[in-house]
Amino acid sequence: MSGYTTREVSDLIGLEPHQVRHYVRRELLQPARGERGEYRFTFQDVVLLRSAKGLIDSKVSVRKAYRTLLKLRAELDQIKSLAALRIFADGNNVVVREDNQVWDVETGQGHLDFAVQELADNVASLANGHLIEAREGNALSSDEWYNLGLDLEEVDPNRAPEAYNRAIELNPANADAHVNLGRLLQLRGDLKRAKRHYEQALGSVRDHQLALYNLGTIYDELDEVAKAAEFYRRAPAIPDAHFNLSRICEIQGDEVAAVRHMREYRSLLDRQ
Repeated sequence: MSGYTTREVSDLIGLEPHQVRHYVRRELLQPARGERGEYRFTFQDVVLLRSAKGLIDSKVSVRKAYRTLLKLRAELDQIKSLAALRIFADGNNVVVREDNQVWDVETGQGHLDFAVQELADNVASLANGHLIEAREGNALSSDEWYNLGLDLEEVDPNRAPEAYNRAIELNPANADAHVNLGRLLQLRGDLKRAKRHYEQALGSVRDHQLALYNLGTIYDELDEVAKAAEFYRRAPAIPDAHFNLSRICEIQGDEVAAVRHMREYRSLLDRQ
């Protein structure tokens, strides 16, 4: 069980179910499917639908609204914390504010103004409801607990570790659950436990790129530069591994290697 149903999203946003399904048919949203074939929406989908509702209420033409939502979707794909956003209209432009950065998204007339955190709080209630149901039902698989952890990370990160821990209890070889739990522990400053989970992930998937990269960042934090570089080199698919290697090589005076890794960093970003 991952994500939110059409009915849950419809009730939360104030759109009719057929309106939600309309945006799926137009391929603005690409929700996953549940076991019975029902749509399962992500928090990003909810943000887009809330934006769509605002544009509809502002009497923006369907064509302009759709064009705007496509552009907004592309912007949201690049943002790490959707809950920190505020989306509003300024004249003919939809404006997205993230911390101190502001950028425009083309749209028509109207007033679209909502803090995504407010929406996140409402979605968090849904996600936590799913967590309670999962505890009581005790019928989820390891992968389903992992997916629930992903949902919780978007709206209520403090609850996500419980889901990842349950995923690991059911399948100690769930490398992705180990990596995500390790990352959350690392963010809290618990490097020792984070390191252990990354190493357990590598015990299941030897070349897990994120586990290797994250181990590199831990050694970086501990000022063990040589060890950090060793793990960064083993994570060539991660752009930031090359960025960090470029920094390390520059510090060590190896300008040729520093330039090479910076080029690879930019090349990987261009391919994303």
